[in-house]
Amino acid sequence: MRARLALLRALAAALVLALASPAFAVLPDERLADPALEARARALSQDLRCMVCQNQSIDDSDASLARDLRLLVRERLKAGDSDSQVLAYLVDRYGEFVLLTPRLSRQTVLLWAAPATFLVLGGLYILFALRRRRQVAPAPPEPLTDEEKARLDAILKS
Repeated sequence: MRARLALLRALAAALVLALASPAFAVLPDERLADPALEARARALSQDLRCMVCQNQSIDDSDASLARDLRLLVRERLKAGDSDSQVLAYLVDRYGEFVLLTPRLSRQTVLLWAAPATFLVLGGLYILFALRRRRQVAPAPPEPLTDEEKARLDAILKS
C-alpha cells in the first residue's frame, strides 16, 4: 500500500514538473540561419499578439496561427524588410490588435491615460476623505455644571 502511494506521489510530482516547464514555441525548423536576422525575428515575435491565445506573444504560443505568423515575420525579414515595415505589414493585415503593446494614437489614448487617471482620481478621493474626517472631528464635551457634579457625587457615595 505504501509503495503504491509513493509511486503515485512520484508520478504526480513528475507530471507537475513536466507541466511547469516552459514551452518552447519556436521550433528548430523555423529558425533562420543568420543569427542577426533570427534575433530580430525573436524580438518582433515577442511584441506580436497571438490571435488565438490573445494574451501570449506569438513567440510563446504553440497555436498554428502563431507559427504561421512567426514564419511570415521571418519571410519578410529574409526579403529585406525593416522591423517597422514588418510591423506595418502585420498591422495592415490584422489590425492594431496584433500588437501586444498598442501604439499611442487617437484611438488608444484612453487606454494609455486610464491608469494615470484612475491613480489621480483615487489619490484625490483619499485626500478629500482625510480632509472631511479632520473637519468633522467631535467637539470636546462641555464641563459638568455644579448641580451635575453634586448628583454624580451622591451616586458615587451610595
